[in-house]
Amino acid sequence: MFLTTALRAVSILPFLFTFATAQTACNNSPSLCNKAYNNITHLGAHDSPFLRDQSTSFSTSGNQYYNSTVQLDAGVRLLSAQVHKVNNTSGASAWHLCHSSCDLLDMGTLEDWLSSIKTWMDKNPNDVVTILLVNSDNAAASDLGAQFQSAGIEKYAYKPSSATTIPKTWPTLQSLISSGTRLMTFVASLSQTSSDYPYLMDEFTFIFENDFENEDPTDYSCTPKRPTNLKTADEAASSGRMFLMNHFLYSTEFFGLQTPNATYVNTTNARTGLGSLGEQITKCTTVYSKPPNFVLVDFFNVGPAIAAVDAANGISSPQGRKTVSTAALQETDTSGVSRSQGNLVAVVVAIVAVIGFGM
Repeated sequence: MFLTTALRAVSILPFLFTFATAQTACNNSPSLCNKAYNNITHLGAHDSPFLRDQSTSFSTSGNQYYNSTVQLDAGVRLLSAQVHKVNNTSGASAWHLCHSSCDLLDMGTLEDWLSSIKTWMDKNPNDVVTILLVNSDNAAASDLGAQFQSAGIEKYAYKPSSATTIPKTWPTLQSLISSGTRLMTFVASLSQTSSDYPYLMDEFTFIFENDFENEDPTDYSCTPKRPTNLKTADEAASSGRMFLMNHFLYSTEFFGLQTPNATYVNTTNARTGLGSLGEQITKCTTVYSKPPNFVLVDFFNVGPAIAAVDAANGISSPQGRKTVSTAALQETDTSGVSRSQGNLVAVVVAIVAVIGFGM
């Protein structure tokens, strides 16, 4: 009797294991666990650390309303940032996250930002995160790698088998999670990769992008723009690179100053509408016979952008996400002038002053 009962118990173990595995959500969905990293559409926050909120006096240079860890809580899985070299008063250099110029918008050190992402990853062990660094001041791999080491996030870094050869098959999310290598890091660009920091992957070795300079909802294209040696969609597809689809608009202000377009973003990030994220994903899916691997958006919460990405991934019931308001953040002072308008005026005044003194 005991033997019969034991055999019955053993016989159902595979079913219990399958059930438990199926209930484990990778990047907020069990259906993504067994999919390869390059067979998923990852939502990306363009210029992730650069905020348009009270902490920056609603700077018009800000691309997001909520910080990077809130973005991750809400389903963003790619964080991009610009890295600049800053010299302090003692002459020592540090690597900061700055929007175009550290005089315009400085969000602190790269190390601190990476530390905050590391803390989030500590608390969320079933998520694969991608970081894309724009190497604005040509940092060496050793410069950037030292920041990853100091932040303690290096332990999560995925190391490709080759720095120059594109994998035919990338690991599944589950394999990345199980092996503890669930941080993907790309740098645009690295003049020289380093065997000491193999996890710092040169972006354009592994990824191609469409044009990011768009000001009108009809400007979007699926044609590769970078790396520049790829001229057509066929060349991009046959290269084996993953596709990062830029999908955000700029507004051109006084003196040609470009700022993130927050006016149209409710449609830009929506599933439908002229120049919408959902419709552009569909167009590019037709071109490449698969959805983009990454989509990069401003003000991720508006739209919300995650809805179009869920549709691309076939996800209807995401697990473990935190809800973020889909409204744009606004603040008006007692004069009735919005902070964002006032900030833009301040930038223009600064430009006028520089031009004036230069004459």
